[in-house]
Amino acid sequence: MFTTILVVCGKVNFTNLSRYSYLHERTYRRQFEKAFDFIGLNLSIVADATATGQNLLGVMDSSFIRKSGKTTFGLDWYYNGSASQVEKGLEVSLIGLVNIETEQGYAVCVEQTCSSQDFPEFTRIDQAIDQVRRLRPQLPTQVRHFAVDGLYVKQKFVTGMRHLNLHLISKLRRDANLRYLFEGVQKPRGRRRTYAGKVNLTDPTLMHCVEELEPDIALYTAVVWHVSLQCRIRLAYLHDTRNAQSPKFALLFSTDLDLCPKDLIRLYRLRFQIEFLFRDSKQFTGLEDCQSAHAKKLDFHFNSSLSTLNLAKLQAWEERDPDQPFVFSMASLKRRALNDFLLDAFISKLELSPTSIKSHPNYESLRDYGVIAA
Repeated sequence: MFTTILVVCGKVNFTNLSRYSYLHERTYRRQFEKAFDFIGLNLSIVADATATGQNLLGVMDSSFIRKSGKTTFGLDWYYNGSASQVEKGLEVSLIGLVNIETEQGYAVCVEQTCSSQDFPEFTRIDQAIDQVRRLRPQLPTQVRHFAVDGLYVKQKFVTGMRHLNLHLISKLRRDANLRYLFEGVQKPRGRRRTYAGKVNLTDPTLMHCVEELEPDIALYTAVVWHVSLQCRIRLAYLHDTRNAQSPKFALLFSTDLDLCPKDLIRLYRLRFQIEFLFRDSKQFTGLEDCQSAHAKKLDFHFNSSLSTLNLAKLQAWEERDPDQPFVFSMASLKRRALNDFLLDAFISKLELSPTSIKSHPNYESLRDYGVIAA
């Protein structure tokens, strides 16, 4: 099935899958109702692509799925980042792992967000932390940090992650309510002083200046108290003074107080690898093409789409040239898979000799016909 998804042209639905294989459309419909251990498959792919001693970063985000129908499971109003507005459709929540050394991301667990009508007492933050909680026992031991979107910066989520012995990395709002921690000498009598005043986010002079990352872009850091999250955080303050009349700043943070601020920035940047998973699965493996309204079939479709992407990335990683920078192009890999499929079909239908065809010096050029990164 994963191979068929790679060679399908057009939408990846039951009808198209049957056109590119010897299986009937009904066979695919029945298969999509069955359970399969996608998490185990994805974790084994991550293990094969991870060398000994390499660290992994957990990432999590949600994505809008275009879908209509009155009886579709989970149909609700969700925020569509591409259109910057709320639209009616579906939403999936994805947990992935990013190899910190190679900067390659892999999907691990994708689940559909339940609609507010089905579970009115179960918020989306509740669903997110529940998804991480169920996956936590299976995560590799190298995973200590999770980089997430600012949407997840809620006390309930941060507390839940800390209970799971996981540190959070994310971005704060520009109006975040922060307080400096008092580190001076305490008075001999009375209540001990806890805070040293509110953090002025337009003036980082009270923070420790780490270094100037680029001309007129400085990195400051401090351990501060977040009033809403009710915990101490490691703050990485990026101060951009390239426009002296209107300086800008960005606030990144981690619940790991010992994390180096430069590492914090690097790990936060790796969070965007999950966006490439959503992009490639929507463009090439049919994440939005499910031809069903049932919960089990939708779940099987979402997971098979992202697992196919994982397998394709693993194949490209194993076939890479170690002396060259790794460049992954899902468009090229899908084109090469289709070329292999068509060449095998020609050999079979025309009763040609596979040995003579595949040993021909021009055979590899036919396999790479139309690829972007050959």
